[in-house]
Amino acid sequence: MDETGSTDELTQDEVAAISGPALIEFGTSWCGHCAAAQPLIAAALDAYPQVRRIKVEDGPGRRLGRQYRVKLWPTLVFLRDGQETARLVRPADVASIAQALACMEGSPKGLAQ
Repeated sequence: MDETGSTDELTQDEVAAISGPALIEFGTSWCGHCAAAQPLIAAALDAYPQVRRIKVEDGPGRRLGRQYRVKLWPTLVFLRDGQETARLVRPADVASIAQALACMEGSPKGLAQ
């Protein structure tokens, strides 16, 4: 897994230019829901080492979060070649994250919500 650190400098054009599978994780370092989701996200990503994980620090005045209409943290946006394939808000289990990852990879397991 290629994991970048938290960033607030990513633009929508840069997201559109991402090649291959990627997961953008919107949240903050102090969010309890974000902290609780970290082991779930890590466990699901273990089976998908090719997925690039990008953490985006979100909050008031942060453009990328507004462009993706992020309302709650963490919000996970799954991308394939810069296009959104699935989205999860406050994931509660590894299975839902794994399902979204499978959809991103083109598996016929169904769509995540």
